[in-house]
Amino acid sequence: MDRREFLTARRKRHNSDNESGSGQPFRTLSGINPYTGSWTDTEVIHLLKRTMFGSKKADVDYFKTKTLSQAVDELLSPVSPNPAPPVKEYTTATNATTPDGNIAQGTTWINDYNSDGTVQSQRRASYKKWWTGAMINQDRSIREKLIMFLIDHFGNESTDVGNANWVYKQHDLIRQYVLGNFKQLVDAITKDVCMLRYLNGYLNNRNAPDENYARELMELFTLGKGPGSQYTENDVKEAAKVLTGWQINGTNYTSFFNPNRHSVVNKTFSPFFNNTVITGRTGPTGGQQELDDLLNMLFAQQEVAKFIVRKVYRWFVYYQIDAATEANVIVPLAEVFRNNNYEIKPMLATLFKSEHFFDVLNSGCYIKTPADQVIGSLREMNTQFPVLTDWDSNYRFWNVFYNWMANMGQVLHDPPNVSGMPAYYQEPSFHEIWINSDSLPKRNQFTDTMISFGYTANGNRVQFNCVAFAQTLTNPGNPNDLIDEVLKYFFRNELSAQSKAQIKTQILLTGQQWDYYWTNAWAAWVSSPTTANFNVINTRLRNLFQYFFNLSEYQLS
Repeated sequence: MDRREFLTARRKRHNSDNESGSGQPFRTLSGINPYTGSWTDTEVIHLLKRTMFGSKKADVDYFKTKTLSQAVDELLSPVSPNPAPPVKEYTTATNATTPDGNIAQGTTWINDYNSDGTVQSQRRASYKKWWTGAMINQDRSIREKLIMFLIDHFGNESTDVGNANWVYKQHDLIRQYVLGNFKQLVDAITKDVCMLRYLNGYLNNRNAPDENYARELMELFTLGKGPGSQYTENDVKEAAKVLTGWQINGTNYTSFFNPNRHSVVNKTFSPFFNNTVITGRTGPTGGQQELDDLLNMLFAQQEVAKFIVRKVYRWFVYYQIDAATEANVIVPLAEVFRNNNYEIKPMLATLFKSEHFFDVLNSGCYIKTPADQVIGSLREMNTQFPVLTDWDSNYRFWNVFYNWMANMGQVLHDPPNVSGMPAYYQEPSFHEIWINSDSLPKRNQFTDTMISFGYTANGNRVQFNCVAFAQTLTNPGNPNDLIDEVLKYFFRNELSAQSKAQIKTQILLTGQQWDYYWTNAWAAWVSSPTTANFNVINTRLRNLFQYFFNLSEYQLS
């Protein structure tokens, strides 16, 4: 029995009250009414773990001084500037046909137009290191996690696209719209050079309409393929004609519309779209005019809001959507989305301020993504990195942590296919896909390594400093308070009193029975921070953190 089944079993109702019309049990009856319960460390940590990568103690302390509404509003209103673009931290490839020796080390490559495959491979690696650094250095907002959601939603594989400049341009485009209007984002992404290349939009012309993007626009990006999405195969064909004529300028890496390649016939759609006819247009603005008509037609369907809200729900709340959740959360939240003209922020604000989001059944039940595991632990342990001006050292470190995520199954901007990461759509496993016989040992190896040795670059070391973390706690000299507070920040589910007592005795007290064996050791180091005194408490704290990080409870957020 998993945690949700256990908690649900404790709240069983009579069958007539407990089942929906579809025969599915009600996991929770809460909805999107505003949450009016307690606002303590527990709720703050839950909110931060879902909206950011990890819940740093400093962030918890900060947001606890706000009301829930103020905290959510601030998380949805980033004020810090976006990170500076990626730089050339790699060595100019001597085997490149067109090496980029004109780009100085430490300066950005995003405006240098180079089509050499070797150079672009180096730049794709540079981009992924940079993105890892952006997540590690995120501000107190949802921005970085939402960017990851939207990049996964549009599902482009950077290795297939090939050109890192185009991949970065798509990332930057999504970054611009991340908390803006979703419909406008879809319009922009349709003409994005990365998307045009990935789904063959640049090949789409009136003589041979390519259906690739039109199909994914409906199936994966807007309408989905649920029972409420009843577009036809002919609708895809007609949409493909609407989208003819968009091309890529290989000189300046921009997209443009070529009216000579555009199908000017009228496009007729099915009864699902009220038999809409999009009039064929000519001239330089014809492509955008027809695209506007197409998106207006798509977004007039209620299923668009429901489909996007379901994806948001699975990303930020839980993977399972039963009949009660559909009725109490998805449908009304989709209405909020539509009524706000597909603005992303009001919909998210309603969700994160809702009673459902803070329902006990939605806490500590979600398996961490590799990014939550790697980036979250780095942030929660307040891991220190070199100053950002030391780009060489930082990119080396960011590469290490990117590779850890990739080895655990999450390759940035390279999902296995256009559907994105399977953990967000593959029924019935969903997020359980993140944990398997290969990935779980790697998760433990990562935290073990960060506790024991860490990594070095140019004389800098990045490592979990367990003593420094303990110093930030309220009463680290008391072994019971120390364990309770560490668990508060890292675990979402309680350990039994018996388990905590046993851990305390075996690790902090090194087999002794009295608390002063730890209290005295801590006090000795505080009063006389010699190497010998430091080693005593450092060894015990490392063992404690390593033990906690290897428990299954640590894998949940």
